[in-house]
Amino acid sequence: MGFKQLIYLILVLQLGNQSLFAQDATDEVPLTQVLTTLQERYGFQFNYVKDAVDGILIAPPPSLFSAEESLAYLRRETGLVMNVLDNNFVTILRKNDRILCGYLLDKDTQEPLISATVQGGNKSAVSDSNGYFELEINGGNEQITIRYLGYRTLLRSIQFFNRERCSSIYMVAQQESLSQVVLSNYLVEGINKMNTGDLEIDFKKFNLLPGLIETDVLQAVQAFPGVQSIDETVSNINIRGGSNDQNLILWDDIKMYQSGHFFGLISVFNPQITQKVSLKKNGTSADYSDGVSGTISMATDESINTQFKGSIGLSLLNANGFVDVPIGSNSSIQIAARKSLSDFVITPTYEAYFERIAQDTEVEENSGVIVNTDQEFDFYDTSLRWNYRLSEKDKIRLNFINIDNELVFNENAVINSEETSKQSSISQNSIAGGIYYERSWSDDFQTSIHIYETDYTLRAINANLLKSQRFLQENIVSETGGRIKSNYRLNERFVWHLGYQFLETEVTNLDDVDVPLVRTLISEVVRTHSGFTQLDFRSSDKRSQLNVGFRYNYLDKFNKHLYEPRFSFNQKFADYFSFELSGELKHQITSQVINFQNDFLGVEKRRWQLSNDLDIPVITSQQASIALNYTRKGWLLSAEGYYKNVEGITTQSQGFQNQYEFIKTAGSYEVTGVDLLIRKRFKGVNIWLSYSFMNNEYLFEGLPEQSFQSNLDITQAVTLGGTYKYKDLKFSTGLNWHTGKPTTRPVAANDGILNEAINYKATNSDRLDDYLRVDASALYELHLGKTIVDLGVSVWNILDRQNEINNYYRVNADPAAEEFVQTSLGLTPNALVRVYF
Repeated sequence: MGFKQLIYLILVLQLGNQSLFAQDATDEVPLTQVLTTLQERYGFQFNYVKDAVDGILIAPPPSLFSAEESLAYLRRETGLVMNVLDNNFVTILRKNDRILCGYLLDKDTQEPLISATVQGGNKSAVSDSNGYFELEINGGNEQITIRYLGYRTLLRSIQFFNRERCSSIYMVAQQESLSQVVLSNYLVEGINKMNTGDLEIDFKKFNLLPGLIETDVLQAVQAFPGVQSIDETVSNINIRGGSNDQNLILWDDIKMYQSGHFFGLISVFNPQITQKVSLKKNGTSADYSDGVSGTISMATDESINTQFKGSIGLSLLNANGFVDVPIGSNSSIQIAARKSLSDFVITPTYEAYFERIAQDTEVEENSGVIVNTDQEFDFYDTSLRWNYRLSEKDKIRLNFINIDNELVFNENAVINSEETSKQSSISQNSIAGGIYYERSWSDDFQTSIHIYETDYTLRAINANLLKSQRFLQENIVSETGGRIKSNYRLNERFVWHLGYQFLETEVTNLDDVDVPLVRTLISEVVRTHSGFTQLDFRSSDKRSQLNVGFRYNYLDKFNKHLYEPRFSFNQKFADYFSFELSGELKHQITSQVINFQNDFLGVEKRRWQLSNDLDIPVITSQQASIALNYTRKGWLLSAEGYYKNVEGITTQSQGFQNQYEFIKTAGSYEVTGVDLLIRKRFKGVNIWLSYSFMNNEYLFEGLPEQSFQSNLDITQAVTLGGTYKYKDLKFSTGLNWHTGKPTTRPVAANDGILNEAINYKATNSDRLDDYLRVDASALYELHLGKTIVDLGVSVWNILDRQNEINNYYRVNADPAAEEFVQTSLGLTPNALVRVYF
């Protein structure tokens, strides 16, 4: 290139730059013009001295910004001090040397830190909902201290801060563990996989799943590979072939013995107050006992809100409300409540759910001349969480939850030419509360104590008109728990945990018949003392994570010692790959059993019982799993193989309805399986396909057939789903298919009857028809000024397929083996309106 050509090129580039700069300049307008626009848009009344804003040019904030976001933008870009007063008055002042302002943000998430304390000299300030603060200073070499619970204290000289504008100040979380996200948006936005192996759902960022318009916590968990419900209920979640009573379900570390409304069809945990849920299939932290199959842990919001907010929602099943109320600058309380609509209106969705739970029970139909009328069903739940920061180093949290389901109906008959009517009912109630206290002694050392009480009651009154008899049944669980724990950060790579836990679990079962008078009351108590320790390691390059823990348990009633090592390991390699290895030993002393299929009117057949270390053993488990993940350019490929052995189960806890229905013996089951997942994300679209394979076999040495397929053996399962997001519209659709559950059918000869009893084939040698369901849901976010309204619709089982979920046989009057089949929900629509304020 010649010299002249080079000069021409430089001139062209320079003119291009000047053109670009000129274009940028034209985007900026006088600040006064921007203030006029915001005043009209949000109703602000700006109060300022003309000299304070003269000559300031600024690009207008995006029109999608809220009022608070717009003010934050102006503060950041102009360096002016803007104070919001009553009645939407905003004062604007030039920043002077005696004012330090800024925005406190989490270094990793960029989210604002609310109610952080900023102190300098004898003055202090608290950050608002945007993380913004203003502090009056004396100047010179003044030291500024910034404290926020859960974050490392920041101590800096005044010279460290940008005095010309309100800049962002980033704080580093003071982590109790070294966990971090390794696979973000695992299925959809808001679902992440941690390097500890946990699958975590953050409902603040959660997108949408097929068939769901309300973020049902326990329905959402079933989207993960290896997690299913064999009968479509949230109270019967099966994690890698385990029964539902083998799941540890925690709500803010309070153990819950009830999980479903509508006797299992929807979750009892209000999604408006439950912010996060994590699923742990294996490699559980040494903190936790129970749950030999898996742990589902839910948590409320830990932050202290400084502004009132809330919501009111209405669906075709329930009405609900939520408020988050600040109490001063150091405390806030959240309250959520939900109630069924059945007292006011019966919707098609309600009818579909009611018919589903009443199938083949005394509620749906009675024998002979008895007619059921006046059926009434109601459910409600109330949740409360109160956070209080006692000081810069101390915080306290209170939790309370109350859950209730009640079904009432009249049984009517003409007896001795007289009309007779009596009421039967069943109720299911949980009430629980906990208190948590944490002390941060330093940036590296914290201690905490947690105490809770949880009580569960299942009660049924069954009126038998023909025998003039009343049958009362109760199942009561009362548990008190306490845990003390310390966390010590040895250095940037190691964190050490040490703690002690005490549990006292009491289970009471009552059977009371008035004619003839027969009363059986059995109440048992088991106390467990546990010590645990765990060491977490993360390499300096953050590519290696290892958690190694050990838990010692002493069951005083049986003088039994149990030792439980646990570990999880995650290694990143070759930029796009990660490798996981985990294992654990666990135990539990509670299980659910079915004494008779018509217990509790046949609606809720399971009752809790305690181990006696004899015919009802302490249940123990061993698990190991290995996984490989690949993620790049929106693709995620994951493969995980696992092995699980659980010993100490009983036939009563497995729901047999064949020749072993009334046999009582103990045994075990063994599961091997593989979970596969493929997910692809691109602009606005998210698609995933999961496949699970398992082989789940029983071993009962006390039965004629010692080894056979488990009642919960779902050999193959496939889920195909997709979500689409365009501006304020979200849409999701998906397909669920799995092989039918095992069943035992009668032999063909003599209609399956031998010596007046059903003559069965080999146990679980047949299967029900395959299960297939297609769902869809849509949610639109409508902005009405400062108010946001969610409008949603969903359809469960679009194809209206009558999926078989259970069957059993009884001898009829012929006599012959008569089959009874229970089916899933048919086509079930739902709709939602939720207003946020």
